[in-house]
Amino acid sequence: MQHEQQTIKRLFHQEFSKMVAVISKRYGLSNIQLAEDVVSETFLQAAESWGLEGQPENPTAWLYVVAKRKALHHFRREKIFDNKVSPELRLRRQEDDGVAEPDLSLQNIKDSQLQMLFAICHPAIASEAQIGLALRTLCGFGIDEISEAFLSNKSTVNKRLYRARKKLRTENIRMELPPEDEIPARLDNVLRIIYLLFNEGYYSNTQNKILQKDLCLEAMRLGLLLTEYAKTNEPKTNALVALMCFHASRFEARESAESSIILYDQQNSELWDAALIKQGMRFLDRSAQGNEISTYHLEARIAYWHCIEEDTPEKWEEILQLYNQLLDINYSSSAALNRVYALYKVEGAKIAIKEAEELSLQDNHFYFVLLGEFYQTTNPDKAKNHFQKAWSLAKSPSEKQLIQEKINKISL
Repeated sequence: MQHEQQTIKRLFHQEFSKMVAVISKRYGLSNIQLAEDVVSETFLQAAESWGLEGQPENPTAWLYVVAKRKALHHFRREKIFDNKVSPELRLRRQEDDGVAEPDLSLQNIKDSQLQMLFAICHPAIASEAQIGLALRTLCGFGIDEISEAFLSNKSTVNKRLYRARKKLRTENIRMELPPEDEIPARLDNVLRIIYLLFNEGYYSNTQNKILQKDLCLEAMRLGLLLTEYAKTNEPKTNALVALMCFHASRFEARESAESSIILYDQQNSELWDAALIKQGMRFLDRSAQGNEISTYHLEARIAYWHCIEEDTPEKWEEILQLYNQLLDINYSSSAALNRVYALYKVEGAKIAIKEAEELSLQDNHFYFVLLGEFYQTTNPDKAKNHFQKAWSLAKSPSEKQLIQEKINKISL
Protein backbone atom coordinates (compact mmCIF):
# COMPACT_ATOMS: atom_id res chain seq x y z
CA MET A 1 0.00 0.00 0.00
CA GLN A 2 2.79 2.40 0.89
CA HIS A 3 4.57 1.58 -2.38
CA GLU A 4 1.41 2.44 -4.36
CA GLN A 5 1.03 5.74 -2.49
CA GLN A 6 4.62 6.73 -3.26
CA THR A 7 4.13 5.85 -6.93
CA ILE A 8 0.93 7.91 -7.11
CA LYS A 9 2.60 10.89 -5.47
CA ARG A 10 5.52 10.71 -7.91
CA LEU A 11 3.25 10.32 -10.92
CA PHE A 12 1.04 13.18 -9.73
CA HIS A 13 3.96 15.61 -9.95
CA GLN A 14 5.11 14.12 -13.25
CA GLU A 15 1.82 13.74 -15.10
CA PHE A 16 -0.73 16.16 -13.57
CA SER A 17 0.40 19.17 -15.61
CA LYS A 18 0.64 17.15 -18.84
CA MET A 19 -2.89 15.79 -18.51
CA VAL A 20 -4.39 19.16 -17.57
CA ALA A 21 -2.64 20.86 -20.49
CA VAL A 22 -3.87 18.30 -23.04
CA ILE A 23 -7.47 18.31 -21.77
CA SER A 24 -7.51 22.12 -21.65
CA LYS A 25 -6.16 22.29 -25.19
CA ARG A 26 -8.85 19.93 -26.50
CA TYR A 27 -11.84 21.45 -24.68
CA GLY A 28 -10.78 25.07 -24.30
CA LEU A 29 -8.75 26.98 -21.74
CA SER A 30 -11.95 28.36 -20.25
CA ASN A 31 -12.51 24.85 -18.86
CA ILE A 32 -9.16 24.64 -17.08
CA GLN A 33 -10.85 24.16 -13.69
CA LEU A 34 -12.83 21.20 -15.00
CA ALA A 35 -9.65 19.77 -16.52
CA GLU A 36 -7.94 19.98 -13.11
CA ASP A 37 -10.95 18.31 -11.47
CA VAL A 38 -10.90 15.47 -14.02
CA VAL A 39 -7.21 14.79 -13.43
CA SER A 40 -7.58 15.03 -9.64
CA GLU A 41 -10.43 12.52 -9.76
CA THR A 42 -8.25 10.23 -11.86
CA PHE A 43 -5.56 10.18 -9.18
CA LEU A 44 -8.15 9.64 -6.44
CA GLN A 45 -9.47 6.64 -8.35
CA ALA A 46 -5.90 5.38 -8.73
CA ALA A 47 -5.35 5.62 -4.98
CA GLU A 48 -8.52 3.60 -4.31
CA SER A 49 -8.12 1.06 -7.12
CA TRP A 50 -4.40 0.41 -6.74
CA GLY A 51 -4.77 0.08 -2.98
CA LEU A 52 -7.24 -2.76 -3.46
CA GLU A 53 -6.10 -4.39 -6.69
CA GLY A 54 -2.43 -3.49 -6.76
CA GLN A 55 -0.48 -1.28 -9.12
CA PRO A 56 -1.09 -1.86 -12.86
CA GLU A 57 1.74 -3.00 -15.12
CA ASN A 58 1.90 0.43 -16.79
CA PRO A 59 0.71 3.03 -14.23
CA THR A 60 1.11 6.03 -16.54
CA ALA A 61 -0.89 4.42 -19.36
CA TRP A 62 -3.61 3.48 -16.82
CA LEU A 63 -3.85 7.12 -15.69
CA TYR A 64 -4.10 8.40 -19.26
CA VAL A 65 -6.86 5.94 -20.20
CA VAL A 66 -8.90 6.76 -17.10
CA ALA A 67 -8.38 10.52 -17.51
CA LYS A 68 -9.50 10.31 -21.15
CA ARG A 69 -12.68 8.42 -20.15
CA LYS A 70 -13.44 10.83 -17.33
CA ALA A 71 -12.95 13.84 -19.59
CA LEU A 72 -15.37 12.42 -22.17
CA HIS A 73 -17.86 11.58 -19.43
CA HIS A 74 -17.69 15.04 -17.85
CA PHE A 75 -18.14 16.95 -21.08
CA ARG A 76 -20.99 14.72 -22.25
CA ARG A 77 -22.77 14.88 -18.91
CA GLU A 78 -22.54 18.62 -18.55
CA LYS A 79 -23.22 19.20 -22.25
CA ILE A 80 -20.26 21.55 -22.18
CA PHE A 81 -19.11 20.47 -25.60
CA ASP A 82 -22.37 21.43 -27.36
CA ASN A 83 -22.95 24.63 -25.40
CA LYS A 84 -19.45 26.03 -24.90
CA VAL A 85 -16.57 24.08 -26.35
CA SER A 86 -17.81 23.59 -29.90
CA PRO A 87 -18.68 27.26 -30.54
CA GLU A 88 -15.42 28.41 -28.95
CA LEU A 89 -13.16 26.07 -30.89
CA ARG A 90 -15.38 25.86 -34.03
CA LEU A 91 -14.90 22.15 -34.20
CA ARG A 92 -16.92 19.92 -36.49
CA ARG A 93 -19.08 17.43 -34.66
CA GLN A 94 -17.50 14.04 -34.17
CA GLU A 95 -19.31 10.71 -34.41
CA ASP A 96 -18.52 10.03 -30.76
CA ASP A 97 -21.50 12.01 -29.35
CA GLY A 98 -19.87 15.20 -30.61
CA VAL A 99 -17.02 14.94 -28.13
CA ALA A 100 -13.48 14.62 -29.49
CA GLU A 101 -11.07 12.59 -27.39
CA PRO A 102 -8.03 14.36 -25.93
CA ASP A 103 -4.80 13.51 -27.79
CA LEU A 104 -2.36 12.13 -25.21
CA SER A 105 0.49 11.50 -27.62
CA LEU A 106 3.97 12.54 -26.46
CA GLN A 107 4.29 15.34 -29.03
CA ASN A 108 0.87 16.79 -28.24
CA ILE A 109 1.67 16.70 -24.52
CA LYS A 110 4.83 18.74 -25.12
CA ASP A 111 3.06 21.17 -27.44
CA SER A 112 0.18 21.58 -24.99
CA GLN A 113 2.49 22.29 -22.04
CA LEU A 114 4.38 24.95 -24.00
CA GLN A 115 1.12 26.59 -25.11
CA MET A 116 -0.20 26.42 -21.54
CA LEU A 117 2.98 28.11 -20.30
CA PHE A 118 2.44 31.06 -22.63
CA ALA A 119 -1.28 31.21 -21.81
CA ILE A 120 -0.67 31.31 -18.05
CA CYS A 121 2.00 33.99 -18.49
CA HIS A 122 -0.33 36.21 -20.52
CA PRO A 123 0.17 39.89 -19.58
CA ALA A 124 -3.55 40.23 -18.77
CA ILE A 125 -3.02 38.02 -15.69
CA ALA A 126 -1.42 39.52 -12.56
CA SER A 127 2.11 38.33 -11.79
CA GLU A 128 1.26 36.65 -8.47
CA ALA A 129 -1.65 34.88 -10.11
CA GLN A 130 0.64 33.70 -12.92
CA ILE A 131 2.98 32.12 -10.37
CA GLY A 132 0.08 30.46 -8.56
CA LEU A 133 -1.37 29.10 -11.81
CA ALA A 134 2.03 27.86 -12.91
CA LEU A 135 2.52 26.00 -9.63
CA ARG A 136 -0.95 24.47 -9.80
CA THR A 137 -1.42 23.78 -13.51
CA LEU A 138 2.09 23.40 -14.88
CA CYS A 139 3.84 21.90 -11.86
CA GLY A 140 0.99 19.92 -10.29
CA PHE A 141 1.32 21.37 -6.79
CA GLY A 142 -1.67 21.14 -4.46
CA ILE A 143 -3.26 24.09 -2.68
CA ASP A 144 -1.57 23.12 0.60
CA GLU A 145 1.86 23.10 -1.05
CA ILE A 146 1.26 26.44 -2.80
CA SER A 147 0.08 27.95 0.48
CA GLU A 148 3.21 26.75 2.24
CA ALA A 149 5.48 27.99 -0.55
CA PHE A 150 3.96 31.47 -0.36
CA LEU A 151 3.62 31.35 3.45
CA SER A 152 -0.04 32.12 2.83
CA ASN A 153 -3.39 30.51 3.66
CA LYS A 154 -5.46 28.26 1.43
CA SER A 155 -8.30 30.75 1.14
CA THR A 156 -5.99 33.42 -0.28
CA VAL A 157 -4.47 30.97 -2.76
CA ASN A 158 -7.89 29.73 -3.91
CA LYS A 159 -9.13 33.29 -4.44
CA ARG A 160 -6.01 34.15 -6.41
CA LEU A 161 -6.41 31.07 -8.62
CA TYR A 162 -10.13 31.81 -9.09
CA ARG A 163 -9.38 35.33 -10.31
CA ALA A 164 -6.68 34.04 -12.65
CA ARG A 165 -8.96 31.40 -14.18
CA LYS A 166 -11.68 34.02 -14.59
CA LYS A 167 -9.20 36.18 -16.50
CA LEU A 168 -8.48 33.27 -18.81
CA ARG A 169 -12.19 33.20 -19.68
CA THR A 170 -13.01 36.91 -19.81
CA GLU A 171 -9.90 37.79 -21.85
CA ASN A 172 -10.59 34.83 -24.17
CA ILE A 173 -6.99 33.67 -23.76
CA ARG A 174 -6.32 30.68 -25.97
CA MET A 175 -3.86 27.83 -25.70
CA GLU A 176 -1.62 28.71 -28.61
CA LEU A 177 1.79 30.15 -29.18
CA PRO A 178 1.77 33.90 -29.85
CA PRO A 179 2.39 35.12 -33.41
CA GLU A 180 6.07 34.76 -34.30
CA ASP A 181 6.74 38.52 -34.08
CA GLU A 182 5.28 38.63 -30.54
CA ILE A 183 7.20 35.66 -29.13
CA PRO A 184 10.35 37.61 -28.06
CA ALA A 185 8.36 40.04 -25.90
CA ARG A 186 6.07 37.34 -24.50
CA LEU A 187 9.06 35.07 -23.87
CA ASP A 188 10.53 37.70 -21.53
CA ASN A 189 7.53 37.35 -19.22
CA VAL A 190 7.58 33.55 -19.41
CA LEU A 191 11.27 33.53 -18.43
CA ARG A 192 10.57 35.97 -15.58
CA ILE A 193 7.87 33.69 -14.15
CA ILE A 194 10.17 30.65 -14.35
CA TYR A 195 12.93 32.71 -12.67
CA LEU A 196 10.53 33.71 -9.87
CA LEU A 197 9.39 30.09 -9.46
CA PHE A 198 12.96 28.96 -9.05
CA ASN A 199 13.70 31.71 -6.54
CA GLU A 200 10.55 30.78 -4.63
CA GLY A 201 12.19 27.43 -3.96
CA TYR A 202 15.85 28.41 -3.69
CA TYR A 203 15.33 31.35 -1.33
CA SER A 204 12.17 30.04 0.31
CA ASN A 205 11.41 30.64 3.98
CA THR A 206 9.47 27.38 4.28
CA GLN A 207 11.06 24.66 6.40
CA ASN A 208 9.91 21.96 3.96
CA LYS A 209 13.17 21.11 2.20
CA ILE A 210 11.49 18.65 -0.17
CA LEU A 211 9.07 21.36 -1.30
CA GLN A 212 11.93 23.82 -1.81
CA LYS A 213 13.77 21.37 -4.04
CA ASP A 214 10.62 20.39 -5.96
CA LEU A 215 9.93 24.05 -6.76
CA CYS A 216 13.44 24.45 -8.18
CA LEU A 217 13.24 21.23 -10.20
CA GLU A 218 9.88 22.21 -11.71
CA ALA A 219 11.23 25.62 -12.73
CA MET A 220 14.20 23.90 -14.37
CA ARG A 221 11.87 21.49 -16.18
CA LEU A 222 9.90 24.40 -17.65
CA GLY A 223 13.11 26.13 -18.70
CA LEU A 224 14.32 22.97 -20.44
CA LEU A 225 10.94 22.69 -22.18
CA LEU A 226 11.56 26.10 -23.78
CA THR A 227 14.98 25.03 -25.05
CA GLU A 228 13.39 22.17 -27.01
CA TYR A 229 11.52 24.54 -29.39
CA ALA A 230 13.38 26.60 -31.98
CA LYS A 231 11.25 29.74 -31.48
CA THR A 232 11.85 29.84 -27.72
CA ASN A 233 15.36 28.38 -27.66
CA GLU A 234 16.90 31.85 -27.37
CA PRO A 235 20.32 32.68 -25.84
CA LYS A 236 18.56 34.22 -22.81
CA THR A 237 16.55 31.00 -22.35
CA ASN A 238 19.75 28.99 -22.21
CA ALA A 239 21.29 31.56 -19.86
CA LEU A 240 18.38 31.16 -17.43
CA VAL A 241 18.68 27.36 -17.53
CA ALA A 242 22.42 27.67 -16.88
CA LEU A 243 21.75 29.98 -13.93
CA MET A 244 19.29 27.52 -12.40
CA CYS A 245 21.69 24.60 -12.91
CA PHE A 246 24.54 26.40 -11.16
CA HIS A 247 22.38 27.42 -8.19
CA ALA A 248 20.73 24.00 -7.92
CA SER A 249 24.15 22.33 -7.90
CA ARG A 250 24.78 23.82 -4.45
CA PHE A 251 21.33 23.07 -3.05
CA GLU A 252 22.41 20.22 -0.74
CA ALA A 253 25.37 22.21 0.60
CA ARG A 254 23.29 25.23 1.64
CA GLU A 255 21.52 23.67 4.61
CA SER A 256 22.69 21.59 7.54
CA ALA A 257 20.90 18.53 8.88
CA GLU A 258 19.21 20.88 11.38
CA SER A 259 17.92 23.03 8.45
CA SER A 260 20.11 25.99 9.35
CA ILE A 261 21.59 28.02 6.50
CA ILE A 262 25.24 27.42 5.58
CA LEU A 263 26.91 30.47 4.07
CA TYR A 264 28.77 30.14 0.78
CA ASP A 265 32.28 30.38 2.22
CA GLN A 266 31.46 27.64 4.76
CA GLN A 267 29.87 25.14 2.34
CA ASN A 268 31.35 21.70 1.78
CA SER A 269 32.17 21.73 -1.94
CA GLU A 270 32.07 17.92 -1.98
CA LEU A 271 28.29 18.25 -1.70
CA TRP A 272 28.09 20.35 -4.87
CA ASP A 273 26.52 18.43 -7.76
CA ALA A 274 29.24 18.13 -10.41
CA ALA A 275 26.79 16.86 -13.05
CA LEU A 276 24.56 19.92 -12.66
CA ILE A 277 27.59 22.23 -12.83
CA LYS A 278 28.66 20.53 -16.06
CA GLN A 279 25.13 20.87 -17.46
CA GLY A 280 25.10 24.54 -16.48
CA MET A 281 28.36 25.12 -18.35
CA ARG A 282 26.87 23.49 -21.44
CA PHE A 283 23.86 25.83 -21.40
CA LEU A 284 26.09 28.80 -20.61
CA ASP A 285 28.08 28.04 -23.77
CA ARG A 286 24.84 27.89 -25.78
CA SER A 287 23.77 31.26 -24.37
CA ALA A 288 26.85 32.94 -25.86
CA GLN A 289 25.26 33.07 -29.32
CA GLY A 290 23.83 36.39 -30.50
CA ASN A 291 24.51 39.97 -29.44
CA GLU A 292 22.13 40.36 -26.48
CA ILE A 293 23.44 40.25 -22.91
CA SER A 294 20.50 39.72 -20.57
CA THR A 295 20.39 39.78 -16.78
CA TYR A 296 20.27 35.96 -16.96
CA HIS A 297 23.61 35.92 -18.79
CA LEU A 298 25.27 38.03 -16.11
CA GLU A 299 23.67 36.20 -13.18
CA ALA A 300 24.60 32.86 -14.74
CA ARG A 301 28.24 33.96 -15.05
CA ILE A 302 28.23 35.08 -11.41
CA ALA A 303 26.69 31.75 -10.35
CA TYR A 304 29.31 29.92 -12.43
CA TRP A 305 32.14 31.61 -10.49
CA HIS A 306 30.45 30.54 -7.25
CA CYS A 307 30.79 26.94 -8.43
CA ILE A 308 34.59 27.32 -8.42
CA GLU A 309 35.91 26.48 -4.98
CA GLU A 310 39.26 28.35 -5.17
CA ASP A 311 39.01 31.78 -3.53
CA THR A 312 41.34 33.77 -5.81
CA PRO A 313 41.56 37.56 -6.38
CA GLU A 314 40.79 36.98 -10.09
CA LYS A 315 37.56 35.22 -9.17
CA TRP A 316 36.21 38.10 -7.09
CA GLU A 317 37.43 40.76 -9.51
CA GLU A 318 35.46 39.03 -12.26
CA ILE A 319 32.37 38.74 -10.03
CA LEU A 320 32.65 42.44 -9.13
CA GLN A 321 32.76 43.46 -12.80
CA LEU A 322 29.78 41.25 -13.58
CA TYR A 323 27.78 42.92 -10.79
CA ASN A 324 28.76 46.33 -12.19
CA GLN A 325 27.32 45.30 -15.56
CA LEU A 326 24.21 43.80 -13.96
CA LEU A 327 23.43 46.98 -12.04
CA ASP A 328 23.83 49.04 -15.21
CA ILE A 329 21.11 47.13 -17.06
CA ASN A 330 18.84 46.03 -14.20
CA TYR A 331 19.38 47.68 -10.84
CA SER A 332 18.10 45.93 -7.73
CA SER A 333 18.93 46.38 -4.06
CA SER A 334 19.82 42.69 -3.66
CA ALA A 335 22.29 42.85 -6.56
CA ALA A 336 23.76 46.07 -5.13
CA LEU A 337 24.20 44.34 -1.77
CA ASN A 338 25.86 41.32 -3.35
CA ARG A 339 28.16 43.64 -5.28
CA VAL A 340 29.32 45.20 -2.00
CA TYR A 341 30.37 41.77 -0.75
CA ALA A 342 32.38 41.22 -3.95
CA LEU A 343 33.90 44.68 -3.42
CA TYR A 344 34.86 43.63 0.12
CA LYS A 345 36.65 40.56 -1.24
CA VAL A 346 38.56 42.73 -3.74
CA GLU A 347 39.18 46.02 -1.90
CA GLY A 348 38.72 45.17 1.79
CA ALA A 349 36.32 46.16 4.57
CA LYS A 350 36.95 49.93 4.72
CA ILE A 351 35.86 50.67 1.13
CA ALA A 352 33.05 48.09 1.30
CA ILE A 353 31.62 49.64 4.50
CA LYS A 354 31.52 53.08 2.88
CA GLU A 355 29.57 51.83 -0.14
CA ALA A 356 27.33 49.57 1.95
CA GLU A 357 26.26 52.40 4.26
CA GLU A 358 25.35 54.52 1.24
CA LEU A 359 22.79 51.86 0.27
CA SER A 360 20.96 52.34 3.60
CA LEU A 361 18.70 49.29 3.22
CA GLN A 362 17.10 49.70 6.64
CA ASP A 363 14.42 47.01 6.15
CA ASN A 364 16.78 44.36 4.81
CA HIS A 365 18.26 41.94 7.35
CA PHE A 366 20.94 40.82 4.86
CA TYR A 367 22.16 44.42 4.80
CA PHE A 368 22.80 44.41 8.55
CA VAL A 369 24.32 40.92 8.42
CA LEU A 370 26.80 42.20 5.84
CA LEU A 371 27.69 45.27 7.89
CA GLY A 372 28.14 43.03 10.92
CA GLU A 373 30.58 40.88 8.95
CA PHE A 374 32.56 43.93 7.82
CA TYR A 375 32.87 45.40 11.34
CA GLN A 376 33.78 42.17 13.14
CA THR A 377 37.54 42.73 13.08
CA THR A 378 37.59 46.52 13.54
CA ASN A 379 34.63 47.30 15.81
CA PRO A 380 33.05 44.26 17.55
CA ASP A 381 30.45 46.38 19.39
CA LYS A 382 29.24 47.90 16.15
CA ALA A 383 29.23 44.47 14.54
CA LYS A 384 27.09 43.12 17.37
CA ASN A 385 24.59 45.98 17.01
CA HIS A 386 24.23 45.28 13.31
CA PHE A 387 23.74 41.56 13.91
CA GLN A 388 21.09 42.28 16.54
CA LYS A 389 19.26 44.54 14.10
CA ALA A 390 19.49 41.80 11.47
CA TRP A 391 18.08 39.26 13.96
CA SER A 392 15.06 41.50 14.64
CA LEU A 393 14.33 41.80 10.90
CA ALA A 394 14.90 38.14 9.92
CA LYS A 395 11.71 36.15 9.39
CA SER A 396 12.70 32.51 9.27
CA PRO A 397 13.91 30.54 12.34
CA SER A 398 16.95 29.22 10.43
CA GLU A 399 18.09 32.77 9.58
CA LYS A 400 17.58 33.92 13.16
CA GLN A 401 19.59 30.93 14.39
CA LEU A 402 22.48 31.73 12.06
CA ILE A 403 22.53 35.38 13.13
CA GLN A 404 22.30 34.44 16.81
CA GLU A 405 25.38 32.26 16.43
CA LYS A 406 27.29 35.28 15.13
CA ILE A 407 26.12 37.38 18.08
CA ASN A 408 27.19 34.65 20.52
CA LYS A 409 30.68 34.48 19.02
CA ILE A 410 31.18 38.22 19.51
CA SER A 411 29.91 37.99 23.09
CA LEU A 412 32.46 35.34 24.08
